[in-house]
Amino acid sequence: MNAKQDYKTNVMRILDKHKIKYNHYTYVDTDAISGVDVASVLGQNPDMVFKTLVCAGKSKKYYVFMIPVAAELDLKKAAAAVNEKSVEMLHLKDLLPTTGYVHGGCSPIGMKKLFTTVVDKSAKNFETIIFSAGKIGYQVEMSLDDLQKIVPLSVNEITAVH
Repeated sequence: MNAKQDYKTNVMRILDKHKIKYNHYTYVDTDAISGVDVASVLGQNPDMVFKTLVCAGKSKKYYVFMIPVAAELDLKKAAAAVNEKSVEMLHLKDLLPTTGYVHGGCSPIGMKKLFTTVVDKSAKNFETIIFSAGKIGYQVEMSLDDLQKIVPLSVNEITAVH
């Protein structure tokens, strides 16, 4: 195995510590930029590959939303899911200081603080979902039930319908 396959992100170390089963993937040596590109490179259904979005509520609290990579977050539905008047995407400059992650490498696991997390209900259509392992180029795949053992989450409809 080369070094890249042996590489463990902090997310993977947390999962190992909790003895949670997961698969991991890397797309480091590819041109994949968007989540849809990542799903394609990994040969996975883009509906089961999720992106992690961080929003700030009107109350100044932060929230994490996980939605399929090809979907768009519906801010009204997202706000309703967390009992806020409104939510807006966190400004890029605030992402690293708030979460400890950079844009494109944001994972619901291992953030600086545990934020209220909502996963789009479409995740229930799959036995496992794939999402960032906390570093650009790395993804983990696990069940929603196992994710819930580490990150308290709710499941709700939070994507925009086209």
